[in-house]
Amino acid sequence: MALYSAAAAVLAGLERGEGGLKSLVYNSGFPHVRQLYALVSETLRYAPVLEKLLDGAALLQAEKKLPLQLAKVLVYDLLFGKGLKCGGRWKALARRHRARLEAELARMKVRHKVSRNEDLLAPEQAVSPAASQVPRYVRVNTLKTCVDDVIDFFKRQGYSYLGKAASVDELKALSGKKFLLDLHLPELLVFPSQTDLHDNLLYTSGHIILQDKASCLPAFLLGPAAGSHIIDACAAPGNKTSHLAAILKNKGQIFAFDVDPKRVATMNTLLTRAGVTGCQLAQQDFLTVDPGDPKYSRVTHILLDPSCSGSGMVTRGPGEEVAPSAERLQALAGFQRRVLSHALSFPALQCLVYSTCSLHREENEDVVQAVLQDWGSAFRLVTAFPSWPCRGLTTFPGAESCLRASPAETLTHGFFVAVLERYREGAAAPSSLPAAAKENPQPGEGTEPGAAPKKRKKKKQRVK
Repeated sequence: MALYSAAAAVLAGLERGEGGLKSLVYNSGFPHVRQLYALVSETLRYAPVLEKLLDGAALLQAEKKLPLQLAKVLVYDLLFGKGLKCGGRWKALARRHRARLEAELARMKVRHKVSRNEDLLAPEQAVSPAASQVPRYVRVNTLKTCVDDVIDFFKRQGYSYLGKAASVDELKALSGKKFLLDLHLPELLVFPSQTDLHDNLLYTSGHIILQDKASCLPAFLLGPAAGSHIIDACAAPGNKTSHLAAILKNKGQIFAFDVDPKRVATMNTLLTRAGVTGCQLAQQDFLTVDPGDPKYSRVTHILLDPSCSGSGMVTRGPGEEVAPSAERLQALAGFQRRVLSHALSFPALQCLVYSTCSLHREENEDVVQAVLQDWGSAFRLVTAFPSWPCRGLTTFPGAESCLRASPAETLTHGFFVAVLERYREGAAAPSSLPAAAKENPQPGEGTEPGAAPKKRKKKKQRVK
């Protein structure tokens, strides 16, 4: 399905009350869900302005066969978005009316005494300061290429590489066509927030993954060695799964679960594009997976990123749940406790990462505390990434071992990560960074952020 038609179908589904924005996007069958989500979100944000433009320019009267939802999507992208880079016959139709639409937009600005498109929005529709300051993070997919080659590719495209960032303030100051290597994660490049790379060859070919920095932390901190057997318990859409495969260098076995068939199909498309092998996808509720099944007898690592309120996401769609009710939080936390306890019951498990994109203590520290109490001394918290500036809320002894992320402190979406490892009598203190990060430092990475960069040989296929 073409992008604009898919976006119009999601808008129509929202109007009919068929589901929330995220569920409709994931169930749309469109292969690039992030691109579709962004287009629908922005069209919704500008909806009052678009309706006035359509009325003033009499577009629907001139094009009687053009559905209202599709008209909104086309006019948004024509005047406020990327300028109709796709669309076929719909692009041609919209461009025929471009002069009339631009004239009506100019008249609207004069009437409202504003000069910027953003100023036409009501205050509650404007981009939040948090959303506007979070950069565009780009994870290099080391299954297909390497950091040095991706940097060279962007430089040939006219971007200026500024080296490895020394502080969060450097990320905040990025502008134009400049980019940096992240100060914490070794295969993460950082661009200004407005950078759109959905049409870039590196993205469409799977050489880079557009993934928020906080979302990269769970796989990085799990840090399984090549050859490990891993479960990604709530895996769709698959970015964390592809990150795990890259850390494993496609050596080992990943079992990835998601209960929704359309999300599994989307994940399969993403993983194929990323060059992931050695991954078994299953349309199955993780809570129904039998830990005693012999096929999971060698699973030593589990990544658990369960359904949550999503309250940490700074780019939320209109109408999405921002402040869930106490009942909703209680229900989510109950599910999260069940699924975390179930994950800990796999007999060979040595290390587990629990993460959410939630800001609420009930879904984060409280869940971890309750499950650790249920399991007694069998598992303990690892002090995850000691130099990370934003720690867990001190609601129980040891909670500071967890880490949090936020737009204000880390320039990321809001996130929570806890690392648990099986307790063994006489074992050394829990490691603070994944073994893979210590043993195989990447370009620009030492054992701690800010350490001197180390040279690495180029490998994988070169991007031309």
